[in-house]
Amino acid sequence: MPATIRSFSRTLLLSALMLMSISSPVKSNTLEENILVTASRVKENAMKLPLAWSTVNSEALALIDAIHINEIMQRVPGAWISRGNGQESIIALRSPVLTGAGGCGAFFAAADGISLRAPGFCNVNQLFDTNFEQAGRIEVIRGPATALYGSNAMHGVVNVVSAAPTEYVDNSLALEVGPYDYYRAKYRYSNTAGKNGISISANGTSDGGYKDDSGYDQEKATVRHDYAGDQWNFRTVLDAANLNQNTAGFIQGYDSYKDKDKKKSNPNPNAYRDAWSVRLYSTATYALNDNNDLSITPYLRANDMEFLQHYLPWQSVEKNGHDSLGLRTSLETDAEAVRWISGIDLEYTNATLKETQDADFSPNQPAGVHYDYEVGATVGALYSQLRTQGDSPWELGGGVRLEYTNYDYDNKTRGGSACGPAATNCRFYRPSDRENDFSNWSINAGASYSINEDHVAYLRLARGFRAPQATELYRLQGGQEAANLDSEKIDNIELGLRGDWLGTARYDVAVYYMHKDDVIFQDANRFNVSGARTRHYGAEVSVDYQFNDHWSASVDANVASHTYDSNVELLGGSGNIKGNDIDTAPRTFGSARLNWDLSALTGRKSRAELEWVYMDSYYLEPENDYQYDGHSLINLRITGDLTPRWSAGLRLTNLLDEDYAERADYGFGEYRYFVGQPRGAYLQINYQFGVTRG
Repeated sequence: MPATIRSFSRTLLLSALMLMSISSPVKSNTLEENILVTASRVKENAMKLPLAWSTVNSEALALIDAIHINEIMQRVPGAWISRGNGQESIIALRSPVLTGAGGCGAFFAAADGISLRAPGFCNVNQLFDTNFEQAGRIEVIRGPATALYGSNAMHGVVNVVSAAPTEYVDNSLALEVGPYDYYRAKYRYSNTAGKNGISISANGTSDGGYKDDSGYDQEKATVRHDYAGDQWNFRTVLDAANLNQNTAGFIQGYDSYKDKDKKKSNPNPNAYRDAWSVRLYSTATYALNDNNDLSITPYLRANDMEFLQHYLPWQSVEKNGHDSLGLRTSLETDAEAVRWISGIDLEYTNATLKETQDADFSPNQPAGVHYDYEVGATVGALYSQLRTQGDSPWELGGGVRLEYTNYDYDNKTRGGSACGPAATNCRFYRPSDRENDFSNWSINAGASYSINEDHVAYLRLARGFRAPQATELYRLQGGQEAANLDSEKIDNIELGLRGDWLGTARYDVAVYYMHKDDVIFQDANRFNVSGARTRHYGAEVSVDYQFNDHWSASVDANVASHTYDSNVELLGGSGNIKGNDIDTAPRTFGSARLNWDLSALTGRKSRAELEWVYMDSYYLEPENDYQYDGHSLINLRITGDLTPRWSAGLRLTNLLDEDYAERADYGFGEYRYFVGQPRGAYLQINYQFGVTRG
């Protein structure tokens, strides 16, 4: 499609949204209640909560019918899940896209509030472990979290909440087909009988891949059982995922994602990623009396991953995994004036990592074992979080957490350099056996004021932290014998305003300033060191508007600045980067959606959504010499019931067939891009075996 037509189409869409946003509101059904579980692990009305949060509910998840979780997170202001190839991704949440050995440690990625990976052993792609395809809802805390979350909850929390059992029999099967040999099947069974409820969700996907020699097969399953007794309540969840992926790496060259001959090419046809994960937990809650509940949650976590490091010229293979045993306990007091939650978190993890290379690349990157180590990690924490409640327009909240982390590192191969005598600057150094421990605390305090029953303003102060990741401490380079690292810390202040106007419009606005200290980075000698500083400030906006019974619109957007606040000597750079934008930190991005309820027209429940996704330009390296120009995408989704048992959905992605990059960077002297897919059509057919509504 010519660029002028694409530009006109985008302008027409934006103009329509703007015109409708100033139309006279027509009162419709009240927007759904503000319910959140992530902040305190119990359901609460979050309208007055002095905290920036977002949710994507089950209805929205069903409409999106996401292939990749970045399609969902476009509805969260300030969040960008940068998609790699297949199911790979990197998180940005009130932050740049943070790469490197420990960048993923800045975010707490969880399922039902339990971290997907053990603290200290994150993986940038860890969200593919979640069954987001069949979740009950996804909740996000933006900025440092409450005292219930410790290490990693710096820039925010992404919590995938499992679907609760329904009160009636829900038994369905969905089959889906898409371009490039894409197929997916999803099954769900859910019911509640008496005090027992069960939910079973499973899906399997096969994707032939848009790029040459790419694609993946993935299977996921979630089983949940709820028991509601007179004094005891139980919730038990088993969650498992498996991924076998043929990975397409970056293509190189300026604007190569626009080159028809290059965009489908795969310069790393042997790249792969095989990963599996299992999580099992059971929460037992006992009502001590009318005001106090005791909650105990033991959990198990296991995962294993093997992949080719296609983004490195020497193409080494990494195998990593860990097994964890954890226990969360809490005492919740829900009195007239306050809700108070205090508890203890304990976890032990045994983790391994091995990196090998088949053939010599150079004397500094030789064949053989680069790293082979085991780490036993112990984490213990005490926390307390309080929130006032009552008839006053003021509501206060605050909490404190003290956390201790210990790593016991055991080198399984010869210590020191992995290179021979011909090496001039060996890329791999194995430190001797050692222990490292870190003690950290976080604190938060906030106040909200109800201007009236529909509008709330709030102020919040918070500090977050993360202990160094194991890879930052023990996967060393350039002859560094030990990494003497400190925990990263971030301080946050934010102001927010949220409300509901005449039952037709809901808005949520937050402005924030964050400063991060002791940032861990790799210096010009390839040493892992602490001491950098970064600065982050911006504004986030969410608006949902109901024009009438049939039409609605929504916008989720942010404007932000993420910059270096100190001069650091980075590899290949001048070191004079204070004030520069951090790489892969677009100033503006977001999405807008126009929804049409077609039920009155079709006579059956049906809906259409037109979505605009915008990504601003961003720099690709700290010197700010190279840049990606950004992009705009248009998506269309239509779902509807065909009969009482049959329903269908059609999704048209990248409707204008835009050439774009899912992610861009600059490395090893080259522009590098993960290519976005062209226009695609996905058709899903769903069959309901039988529904007995209570």
